[in-house]
Amino acid sequence: MKSQLRVVVVDDHAMFRGGVKAELRSVVEVVGEAEDVDTAVDVITRSVPDVVLLDVHLPGGGGTEVLRRIGSRLPEVKFLALSVSDAAEDVIAVIRGGARGYVTKNITGDELVAAIRRVSDGDAVFSPRLAGFVLDAFAGHIAVAAIDEDLDRLTEREREVMRLIARGYAYKEVAAELFISIKTVETHVSSVLRKLQLSSRHELTRWATERRLL
Repeated sequence: MKSQLRVVVVDDHAMFRGGVKAELRSVVEVVGEAEDVDTAVDVITRSVPDVVLLDVHLPGGGGTEVLRRIGSRLPEVKFLALSVSDAAEDVIAVIRGGARGYVTKNITGDELVAAIRRVSDGDAVFSPRLAGFVLDAFAGHIAVAAIDEDLDRLTEREREVMRLIARGYAYKEVAAELFISIKTVETHVSSVLRKLQLSSRHELTRWATERRLL
């Protein structure tokens, strides 16, 4: 009988990590967890898991920095991005960085287990919408460089807030989604509008829609 897959969970929200571990406990062996880039690199290097569930937005440089620092040192470790974001540039960045798949956090437990197993076997795993982003990028239909230049002005947290606000979330809903205060959401929104030289939520939604970030 094949032994359980060994998995590391990387996410900056302890509550979410706990939920994922509880969901996976009976079918995979969770051998470690991490909340930022440095701790992720450390635990992955020490445990050498079969699969890493990797959040895109992490303190210390994000999921792409984890991929860069692990690089070719541990080619046997497979990475599956698991993020609240389904924005084109996030999907493309981690796939270019070496991840084998990308799923969003509304995935069911059974679907996540299936995705982990497929990635471990060497398959690429995406939802149809996210797979389309990857195909468009490599076909030259998405101007990735231009998107990156705009987003470089924003911090990781500001990007998360920006996408939710642009999708029509109320401040209270954003706060609940990201586990931050409403006051912090207001501060991030003001910073986003200032950095992008926009004056309203309506302009922000249009800006994000034009760049296919929603």
